[in-house]
Amino acid sequence: MQEVSRSGAAGELRLDALIADLWWRVRLLNTDILEEEARVGVFDAQQPTYPQRAANLRARRDNLVLTIGMLEQRAKSTSEAA
Repeated sequence: MQEVSRSGAAGELRLDALIADLWWRVRLLNTDILEEEARVGVFDAQQPTYPQRAANLRARRDNLVLTIGMLEQRAKSTSEAA
């Protein structure tokens, strides 16, 4: 039985590390988005001249945030079950 609990704790730590890494990547993407917007001088994503690179980075960031939300929910339900 101790083997299961040890691997469960290790799994939680790995999941927490993954979530932290993904948040770090979101921050990097936010910086890249701001730099691209500043380079072009367009900050409103609704403008037709909004840079395509910034729009792509926004989509990647938004997908990561959704993934993080699902992982956080999984981590929460796993810790509640333990």
